[in-house]
Amino acid sequence: MASDPEQPTLSSFPKERKPHGEIGSAREPLLNVSHDSEKYSVSAAIFPFFFPALGGLLYGYDIGSTSCATISIESPTLSGVSWYNLSSIEIGLVTSGSLYGALIGSVLAFNVADFLGRRRELVSAALLYLVGALVTALAPNLPILVIGRFIYGIGIGLAMHAAPMYIAETAPSSIRGLLISLKEFFIVLGMVAGYGIGSLLVDTVAGWRYMYGVSSPLAVIMGIGMCWLPASPRWLLLCAIQGKGDGENLKSTAIHCLCRLRGQAVDDSAHRQVDEILAELAYVGEEKEVTFGEMFRGKCLKALTIGAGLVLFQQITGQPSVLYYAGSILQSAGFSAASDATRVSILLGFFKLIMTGTAVAVVDKVGRRPLLLGGVSGMAVSLFLLGSYYIFLDDAAVVAVIGLLLYVGCYQISFGPIGWLMISEVFPLRLRGRGLSIAVLVNFGANALVTFAFSPLKELLGAGILFYIFCAIAVGSLVFIYFIVPETKGLTLEEIEAKCL
Repeated sequence: MASDPEQPTLSSFPKERKPHGEIGSAREPLLNVSHDSEKYSVSAAIFPFFFPALGGLLYGYDIGSTSCATISIESPTLSGVSWYNLSSIEIGLVTSGSLYGALIGSVLAFNVADFLGRRRELVSAALLYLVGALVTALAPNLPILVIGRFIYGIGIGLAMHAAPMYIAETAPSSIRGLLISLKEFFIVLGMVAGYGIGSLLVDTVAGWRYMYGVSSPLAVIMGIGMCWLPASPRWLLLCAIQGKGDGENLKSTAIHCLCRLRGQAVDDSAHRQVDEILAELAYVGEEKEVTFGEMFRGKCLKALTIGAGLVLFQQITGQPSVLYYAGSILQSAGFSAASDATRVSILLGFFKLIMTGTAVAVVDKVGRRPLLLGGVSGMAVSLFLLGSYYIFLDDAAVVAVIGLLLYVGCYQISFGPIGWLMISEVFPLRLRGRGLSIAVLVNFGANALVTFAFSPLKELLGAGILFYIFCAIAVGSLVFIYFIVPETKGLTLEEIEAKCL
């Protein structure tokens, strides 16, 4: 018997190997079963969400705190260092260091995710968060500071890869959308906390050290919590059905983990749920590891198209660029506080929290597609209004304010939470680790590209034309969503693989 449920010993798992077949054939076991057996205790479901979601909160906190930390570092009187006079390139390294680290983290996840498992990947992310935060906070010079930012960013890449997988694989189907969307709420909550704490410490000598150091206790809590939580039962069963360990031992461990994740409510039905998952995994063809070539064929290619397409459109529809203009738009409308970038960020952060909370509340009732189609339609309208303001209506500031708020609100009920939700649902289990790493890599890569290209494009084309281009991309994303993205509301992960891909 293996002492570590995530380090199985090699043995064979007795199972009936079934032909892969085509989805939609006459025999579809379990695809129409009742979900009554998927009982759960609400109290038991809290921690399997909370500790992974801390990875999202720490990501959001980094975004918020960095905007204030750079102000502190560049201050001759408040930086507390002799190397405060930084060039634009050096400031860029500080602000984007975690982003480039996240790109590397996404690449690492492609190779190690399936070996480590979801839980240990999140433990690794927490450790990198802690080391990165401490190195950054204690940095004696700029190179060490950038290294710390880079290490922290690798933690972001691993956390944003593993957290949605762990939550998706352990959450009951009826509240899976709510919990994964709530992770996006935690990201925004972290951003608001970063802006708030940063504004409190920005006038403190060496305040940037405290801003970055604050995240270390949360990283410790996340790491301890993930060590305490059980492994993903689905990951254990995937190892079992692929013959990567003692099958009966892994099955017993999966039942034990499921009981811990769902509470006493599931005790009587845990064996049945595990048997159903095993049978469904065999039916949809999870017995063999996915090869690199297979990732770009059949239902694997469709899942990659859906996942990578959503996170690509999430970034190239102007999300970072619109917020760049928030201060000037609000100031032109007469909001005096808009001259303070931090106050604008906090104000918009609270608005984003409200709208994300709205999406969280209705995603499992309304569904993914309606929120995506409605929200992205609103984004297209708002981008058209912003483009028109900068070209034709520069004396009608109310148009720009409406466009700004409409964009932020619609993004937070559509691409913001639903993008991360969908990529955690659509990948087949044996592809989920590698597929999600590609999607996360596309997300951070597109973010870096848009951030890098925004200023040159703005100077070349002007803000109005640039917003019109974003509007056209948003319309293109609507076509993509309508024809490509399936509805996954209420389906188990195995049902999504069998029915939607």
